[in-house]
Amino acid sequence: MILAFAYVNDKKLKRDDNMYATIQIALCIVLILLLLLFPQTAHHGTDLGLTLFMDALFPYLLPYLILTQWLLRLTAPMRTKTKRASLYVQAYIISALGGYPTGATTIVYLKNSGQLHPKEANFLLAVCHAPSPLFVLGFVSLDLLHSNTFGWLFLCLLHSFNICCLITGYFLFRKSELPSISIHNTPLYSAPFSESIKETAPTILLVGTTIIFFTTIQTIVQQGLDKLIPKLPHTAELSIAAILEVTNGLKMTVTAFSSHSYLPLLVVLLLTMQSISIHLQIFVIAKSAKLSVRPYIKFRLLSIIIVPTIYALFFLK
Repeated sequence: MILAFAYVNDKKLKRDDNMYATIQIALCIVLILLLLLFPQTAHHGTDLGLTLFMDALFPYLLPYLILTQWLLRLTAPMRTKTKRASLYVQAYIISALGGYPTGATTIVYLKNSGQLHPKEANFLLAVCHAPSPLFVLGFVSLDLLHSNTFGWLFLCLLHSFNICCLITGYFLFRKSELPSISIHNTPLYSAPFSESIKETAPTILLVGTTIIFFTTIQTIVQQGLDKLIPKLPHTAELSIAAILEVTNGLKMTVTAFSSHSYLPLLVVLLLTMQSISIHLQIFVIAKSAKLSVRPYIKFRLLSIIIVPTIYALFFLK
C-alpha cells in the first residue's frame, strides 16, 4: 500500500504540489507535538534505533560499501569495452553481496560515469536491490529464527525473482548501444581507496539517520496510540513497526510470534516488503542522480506478491 501510494503520488506530483506540501507540513507538526509530549519515549526510541543500527546493520554494511565502491573505481578502465550482459552481471553481483543501498549507489555511480543510459539505470535500480546476505544469514536466520536454512532459502527465492527480471531487461535493452565511456568521467588514478571511503560516508549517514529517525517515530507513535487506544491490538503495533523500520519490526514480530508455524512466512513478507526507511534511502539516492523511482516501485510491488506466495505454496511447513 505504501509503495502504491508513492507511485500514484510520484505520477501526480506536479498537479498536487500544494496538497502534498500541506500534508507534509501537517505531518511534521503532529510529529513535533508528539516529540514534545513524549520526550522520554523519544529518547528511548533514539537509543533503540542507534542500537539496532550499530548491532544489526553497521557491521555488515560498512565494509561492503567501501569495498564495492573501491572495486568499481579500480575496475572502471576494464569496463570501457565491457558488453552489456557483463556490466549487468557485475552490477547485480555487487548489489547482491553488499545489500541495500549498495545496489542504488552502484547504479548511480555507473550512470553518473556515463556507463549506463538513464532508462537502463532506472531499470537496474529496481532489479539490483536485495538485503545483505550477512544480514539475512546472520541477524535474521541465526540470531532471530535460529535456523541454518531459512536465510539461504529466502535469498534463493528473492535472487531467482530478481535474476529473471534482469534477464528480461537485458533482452529489452540489448539492441540499444551502450553509451561511450569517457575516462574523464571515472576519476580513478588519484586515490581510489580514499574516494571510496569519501563516497561511502554519506550513504552510511543516510542509512543510520533514517533507521534511527523511523525507529524513534515508531516508538512515539506506538506510545501515543497506547494512550489514545488502550486496547489497541498487538498486531497493529507490529504492523506500524514493520512499516516504518523493518529491522525493529522483524525483532518484534519474532518475539511476538515465536511459537507460531507461520512465523517464517511473516518474516519473508517483511523482508520482501522492507520498510519506509529503506525505500526512502533508495529514493534519496535515486533523486540525487535524477533517476525515476517508478520502475523501482513497480518491481517492489511485484516481488511482494510473488516471493511470499511461492514460499507459502512450496516451503511453508
